[in-house]
Amino acid sequence: MGWAIHLHIVSAIAWIGGAFFMFLLGVTLRKEEDKEAVYPRIGPIYGYFESVALVILLITGYVMITNNGLIDILFSDLSNQVIDSLRIKLYIVAVIVVLTIIHMVISMVRLNSEKSKLEKFLSRGSSMGIFILNLVVLHYAMVLRDIL
Repeated sequence: MGWAIHLHIVSAIAWIGGAFFMFLLGVTLRKEEDKEAVYPRIGPIYGYFESVALVILLITGYVMITNNGLIDILFSDLSNQVIDSLRIKLYIVAVIVVLTIIHMVISMVRLNSEKSKLEKFLSRGSSMGIFILNLVVLHYAMVLRDIL
């Protein structure tokens, strides 16, 4: 598990750190023309970087789960603090993946064109959801670490 946990933690830092940066950027850029100048330039770079970090997180998470013999237990009726926390974390990760796909599709399709009100709502809502759920996943990662 040694390499997987290290790569998982570095990817989590990149994933969550990037989300913090983009959140702060979105909050500090008040003028729409500033956002239009910045996001089309850094958005694609950030998107690819974050996609790689997310894929690494998913792969290393799967490796750690299987290497520790937890895959069968996750799909069983067994319930304890570790398994329940891991299940909750994985459910939230699944939601984050869906929100990320929604956000990426809208952002890439409308990179150089105006978004509709619905697209803006979905893009910003999914982005905020990802940001908040990242903090919840981080909480459950710390809970699991404390237990183990």
